Amino acid sequence: MRIYAIGDIHGQLDMLKASHARIEADKARVGDVDAQIVHLGDYTDRGPDSRGVIQYLKDGVERGEPWVLIRGNHDRMFTRFARFGIAHDERIKSGLSWLDPRLGGQTTLASYGVESEDGAFELAHMRAKKAVPDDHLTFLEGLPLTYEWEGYLFVHAGINPKVALADQDEDDLIWIREGWLDFHGHLPLRVVHGHTALDAPTHFGNRIDIDTGAGYGRPMTALVIENGHEEVVTQTGRAPLEHVTT
Repeated sequence: MRIYAIGDIHGQLDMLKASHARIEADKARVGDVDAQIVHLGDYTDRGPDSRGVIQYLKDGVERGEPWVLIRGNHDRMFTRFARFGIAHDERIKSGLSWLDPRLGGQTTLASYGVESEDGAFELAHMRAKKAVPDDHLTFLEGLPLTYEWEGYLFVHAGINPKVALADQDEDDLIWIREGWLDFHGHLPLRVVHGHTALDAPTHFGNRIDIDTGAGYGRPMTALVIENGHEEVVTQTGRAPLEHVTT
């Protein structure tokens, strides 16, 4: 059995297409063209073409590509702002708004032709309501928060290890770091996640983090899991993950 996963995308359409190309080459090599590809969320913000990423993924799903898409925190921030003008999320302790350049909402709106600035929320919301297609918002809003496969759980940020899988809170699934990144105990499933950018995809024993900072212009990671063994899919073949022993 085989499955692939792609880390945080953040508006980087060219990187996403390149990741798919690496995966398709790996599929062709092993003769498994129908293997699923799980995308771990954060399709929007920071990178230059959030609109293009959403359209590309939406088109692929509609034509029957074996793609699974999971919703991330940046996707929720985008849809909440476009729908309701909500610019702040309680999980951002710094109080930064979605339109702050550090979060990248301005670049997402710019990909739809919307000019915006931090603080001018009402004007940006009015423009977004006119410019952002409803089907893009509906598409993102309808994405699941997790995907389970063969002893693995795919999720954007992680899980609360003190809570049963069936009782996980949405905010934790798309935002969690505290109490999760420093948890080294047993989990019912091995978790594959993004959200916390690292220099390299890393296996921590009970979890695998494959967010390598594409939103900041760093490489986008594609992972392959085959018969319980995890590797990175590169342009020249498969490569081992970094492992951290805890």
